[in-house]
Amino acid sequence: MNVADAMTLRSEVVTVEIPGTRDDVLEYLQERRFSSVPVIKETEDGEEFRGIVSRDALIEQPDEDQLALLVEEVPTTTADTDITDVATLMVEKGARRVPVVGDELEGIITVTDVVRAIAEGNVDGDSEVGDLATRAINCVWIEAPLPVAEREISHANVPYAVVLDDDGDMCGIITEVDVLDVARVVEGEADTGESIADDDDDWKWESVKAVGNSYMPTRNVEIPVEPVRNFMSNDLVTVSGHRTAREVAQLMLDNGIEQIPLVSGDSVSGIVQDIDLLKALV
Repeated sequence: MNVADAMTLRSEVVTVEIPGTRDDVLEYLQERRFSSVPVIKETEDGEEFRGIVSRDALIEQPDEDQLALLVEEVPTTTADTDITDVATLMVEKGARRVPVVGDELEGIITVTDVVRAIAEGNVDGDSEVGDLATRAINCVWIEAPLPVAEREISHANVPYAVVLDDDGDMCGIITEVDVLDVARVVEGEADTGESIADDDDDWKWESVKAVGNSYMPTRNVEIPVEPVRNFMSNDLVTVSGHRTAREVAQLMLDNGIEQIPLVSGDSVSGIVQDIDLLKALV
């Protein structure tokens, strides 16, 4: 199976164009729940692919407004590449969306596209997920303020946190998409002087930047200071280690989720992320 058989064609790919601003991307990331958006520039010779803007870039650079400065270079592939080679690329580089590029942008293939190929039996999906799951589990307390959960997700460099109750039992899951859904970009205080005391009311990822002995106000990302319980998903789908990659791929597609806790008896023993399923093809 080649990339051309699984990819989304250019005519159906949402893109943003340079010059532009972060707001052009934020609409798609929040409303359509994309993880990234390809960036193009129209030239005299036609459309030129420039890279992507991801939700991570918007979160990590809250004071940057210009689209051109938020663009990241990413691995690309071609339409005639074998899908197993793209799966290997995604696993090795942690790339969730790989642009398909010829002379111009021809389409895009995502982790979800490969997961769908696994679910439909177009590629190998017989491996048991117990052999593919990640055993280290990122967790957060149910009463933790949402900004703390966001920092935990960011520092762990994973897109989720399993939520634990007061007894340490799993009671839900929260993802970076859940955080992005309620995040808002606001302007910093007009005059902070040499104090950051004005910032105590709300959690802000970056409210001021130190320049010498003074502080300059910047663009902020504001997250509601409410407990994780108000934003998590508590209708959990779980799997045992004996389920196959194909079965779990179908569960992910049916429920619109990217990770499923792995359980053994009453205990959580790992997490199966969608990209983990691609290991069956590597």
